[in-house]
Formats: sequence, structure tokens, C-alpha cells
Amino acid sequence: MIEAPLTFGLVNWRGLWTLYLKEVRRFVKVLTQTVLAPMVTTLLFYAVFALALGRAVDQAGGVPYLEFLAPGLIIMAMAQNSFANTSSSIIIAKVQGNIVDVLMPPLEAIELSIAYALGGVTRGLVVGLAVALGMALFAPIHVAHPGFILFHGVMGSLMLSLLGIIGAIWSEKFDHIAAVTNFVITPFAFLSGTFYSIERLPGAWNVIAHVNPFFYMIDGFRYGFIGHADGSVGAGVAVMLAVNAALWLVCHRMFATGYKLKA
Repeated sequence: MIEAPLTFGLVNWRGLWTLYLKEVRRFVKVLTQTVLAPMVTTLLFYAVFALALGRAVDQAGGVPYLEFLAPGLIIMAMAQNSFANTSSSIIIAKVQGNIVDVLMPPLEAIELSIAYALGGVTRGLVVGLAVALGMALFAPIHVAHPGFILFHGVMGSLMLSLLGIIGAIWSEKFDHIAAVTNFVITPFAFLSGTFYSIERLPGAWNVIAHVNPFFYMIDGFRYGFIGHADGSVGAGVAVMLAVNAALWLVCHRMFATGYKLKA
């Protein structure tokens, strides 16, 4: 007996929940690769900067440099793994030819985009918690504004999760999604103030940093920990909401039209 879709209004909630669980189980089955490995890699970054710059750079943002650095590394680990979760799921399905197993069930574009995005956000939050717990063993982590931590953690993970969906749908092979990572994600991440305060940047570079949405993700998340922001926290909230709304509309349109998904 086949169960009918459980719908309330326009949403097939049973289908959405099933696809979301599929995405979560994908990374839960290989936690060593999807959670432990990013945690170790991020802690190594932290250790390298602690040894290389911990003594050379006394303070940043009004706090000890290592306290300034930790939130940036945590949110970047969250965001990058959200991107990895959605992009790998879709591109592997496309390359192997089993994307049809997702497209044939009674799932609309809204359900596909939400389920994939939330799967990526879940992995990002799990990785972020693991990294934060790991860092807490080596350095004090203070919480000034927990609401900003939660908001920017979720919005940052969602932003990269949606970018992963867009990149994977656009890509036709693994080289294409690697290009998105190398030429979009990595430059935006390194120019966002993850490792430094943008207050130190000269005029033109400071302006460029302020139009980088990754900056607002990191700045707001860091503000939640240390109580200091390089930019306007209000503007950061607005930018994150606007960027995620725009990205979700693109994702929805791609699924609705079957762009590079249907022959």
C-alpha cells in the first residue's frame, strides 16, 4: 500500500520530511568524514594561527587575537560544510543518473529547495557545535549575544547551503563544482575578515569587504561572541535576510523549470 502525500495547504510535508531525513542520514552515516574531519582541520588552522600570530598580534576587535579568531573559524567551518552537503548530494545524483529518483516523486520546487537547504543547515550546525566544543578545550570562548550567534549561524549555513544547491544544479561534472569552490567560495571567505579585522584594510579593500555578504555573516557571528563588530550589526541582519531570500528564489526557479535537471 502506497501512502498518499501528507499535505496541508500547498506543501507535501511527508515528502519534504522524507527528503530532509535522507539528506541528514547521508552525513550521519559517515560522521568521521563529515563532522570529525572538519573539526580537526579547523582546530589545526586555529593552532597554526595561534603559534604563528598569537604572540605577534596582541589584540583584534578589542579582545585577544585568539578570541577574535575563533568565531570566524567556527562559522566558516559551518558554512563550508553546509555548501559541501548540498552540492555533493545533488552533483553525485546528477552524475550517477539517479537524480530522477528525487524528481519523480510528488515533490514541488518549494519542497525540494527547503529539504535540501535544511539538510545542509543541519550539517553546518552540527559541525559548528563540534568545532566550538573542540576549541573550548584550548581557549576560553565567551558568549556576549547568543541571539546573534544563533541567527548568523543559521543564516550563514543557509546561505552556503543554497549556494551549494545552485552550484550543483548548474554544474555538469565534478570539475564545475570544484571551480565554484575555488573561484567563488574560497576568495569570498578569505576576503571576509575571517582571520583579521577589516578595520586594518586600506580604503578600496575596506569598501570591497563591506559588499561581501560573507563579511556580514562572520561579523555578526563574531559579535555574538565578543560583543564587537567591524560593521553595522543591523545592516548585517538585513543583508543576510536579503541574500538568502534572493538565493532561495533562484533555487526555487531552478527546480521549478528543471534547469539542467530534466532532459
